[in-house]
Amino acid sequence: MRNATKLSTAVLAAGALTLGLTACGSDKDAASDTSGPLIVAASPVPHAEILNYVKDNLAKDAGLDLEVKEFTDYVTPNTATEDGSVGANYFQNQPYLDDFNKKNGTHIVPVVTVHLEPLGLYSSKVKSADDLKSGATIAVPNDSVNEARALKLLAANGIITLKDGVGNEATPSDITKNPKDLKFKELEAAQTPRSLEDVDAAVINGNYAIEADLSPAEDALVLESAKDNPYGNFLAVKEGNEDDPRVEKLAKLLTSPEVKKFIEDKYEGSVIASF
Repeated sequence: MRNATKLSTAVLAAGALTLGLTACGSDKDAASDTSGPLIVAASPVPHAEILNYVKDNLAKDAGLDLEVKEFTDYVTPNTATEDGSVGANYFQNQPYLDDFNKKNGTHIVPVVTVHLEPLGLYSSKVKSADDLKSGATIAVPNDSVNEARALKLLAANGIITLKDGVGNEATPSDITKNPKDLKFKELEAAQTPRSLEDVDAAVINGNYAIEADLSPAEDALVLESAKDNPYGNFLAVKEGNEDDPRVEKLAKLLTSPEVKKFIEDKYEGSVIASF
C-alpha cells in the first residue's frame, strides 16, 4: 500500500504538471485582469492543499475567486508569475527567490509568509545519522540554495563541518571536515525521495518528503529547527501586483486562524505555521 501510494502520487503530480504547463499557454492575462479569478501556481503538497482549503472553506465568504494550478518543479511557478500566466505563486522561500531573481532576471516579490517545511535527512538503510558508514553516499538537492541548506543541516548536526561564514551558495567543496568521508550525489529536489533505495541517505525538502509518504516529524534522522529559520514559504507575485485586491484577500486568508488550525491538524508538525 505504501508503494502504491507513492506511485499514485507521482502519477498525479506528473499529470498536474502537464495540465499546469498547458494552462500557462492559455492564461496570458491572468495577472492583469483583476476582475477575473486569481490563479495561483503551487507545489501539490502542502501548498496546493492549503490553497484548496482556502478555496473550499474561506474564499467565497471573502469574495475571492481562487483557482489553484499545481506544478511539481521549482522553476515554472516563477516563470509563469513573471510572464503573467498566473497571478501569484506559493511554493518557495526567500533565499531561493533571491537566487532565482538574480539568475533569471525575474521580478518576483514576497507578499506574506505562511509556513515552514523543515528540511530533513532520511534513510531506508539506517535508523540514525550516527549509523552512517564511512564512504556513505548522501543525496542532496542540486539547486544552489537547497544544496547549501542541506549542507548546513548536516553541519548543524555535527555530521560535517563547513567553512566559517559560508552562505546560501555552499557546495561540497566548502566542507572542511568530513569524518566519515561522505559522498554527495546532487539531484533535482523532486528526485531526492526516489533516490532513497539507491543511496545511504538523502536530504529532502519537506513538501517532497510528505508527497513520498514520509513524516518529517517522525521519519527524519535529523530535522531543521523552526527557531529563527529563514526558509519560511510565502505567497509571491510579480513586483507591482502586491496591491491587487485579490492578492490582499488571499494573503489575509492564508494567515487566518482557520488556516493555522488546518495546518496544525493536517500536518502534525511536519508543516509549521509561520504566523
